[in-house]
Amino acid sequence: MNADTDVPLVIVERAAQPYAGVRAVVAMESVDTVAHRIPEVIGRLAALGVAPAGAPFLKYDVIDMERGLEVEAGVPVAGPAAEGEGDLFFGVLPGGRYALHTHVGGFDGLVGATALLLERAAAAGLRWDMVPTEAGDRWGCRIESYLTDPRTQPDSSKWETELAFRLADDE
Repeated sequence: MNADTDVPLVIVERAAQPYAGVRAVVAMESVDTVAHRIPEVIGRLAALGVAPAGAPFLKYDVIDMERGLEVEAGVPVAGPAAEGEGDLFFGVLPGGRYALHTHVGGFDGLVGATALLLERAAAAGLRWDMVPTEAGDRWGCRIESYLTDPRTQPDSSKWETELAFRLADDE
């Protein structure tokens, strides 16, 4: 039995959330290089006196599986900061309606969990906040938040990752 298939599609209203992050354009097989920057982002925020206000995440801005992905490694913060430093920037995750799915298990299962969320939303007739462009599909907000810290939970079968994809405003 697959735990992901047993979880119903969840739709929630999320408030806008300030965050800090770094951006990169990478091939699909190199996404982990962006994810590995999360501790750096947290450290740089600490040096600025800014505490994280939630779980770290990857935000997929543009997806073209053949050419590359525009990805951000980020951390929610309590409020907007004046300025970033170097490639660290501050932004706001948009509020609105989101389809959610919490995957329990290692990172290797996230592709399947994402496909399941996309399939369930399509079956329900939901539309994503996404626009096809020449560079790839530009998402309004597509994030995977890492709710479990691997340093405190070494058993990857217990890791929780929340997928949150923003729905189109006309939904």
